[in-house]
Amino acid sequence: MYSICSQIKKRQYDVVGFLEANRIEFEEVDITMSEEQRLWMYKNIPNEKLPAKGNPLPPQIFNGNQYCGDYESFFESKENNTVFLFLGLKPRPASQEAEP
Repeated sequence: MYSICSQIKKRQYDVVGFLEANRIEFEEVDITMSEEQRLWMYKNIPNEKLPAKGNPLPPQIFNGNQYCGDYESFFESKENNTVFLFLGLKPRPASQEAEP
């Protein structure tokens, strides 16, 4: 059984790996090192997307100030081949996509 920290790290690597493989520019923000960033994240997640209890766990994905979703939403969009839509990006022609 994974600890929460191990699960969060695995999920972060999954998101970062996808972004890097598809040459999508991104900024990774470590909310454990910045109270200001952590509060910004909490404030910018829509109320209907907040967990019933406790704080939302990373990774939480944003495109600029636009909230895209949490890891479960990212994973689902990956499974459905709709990640570019999830991220608010234009889909790339097949010839420009990175090899899996």
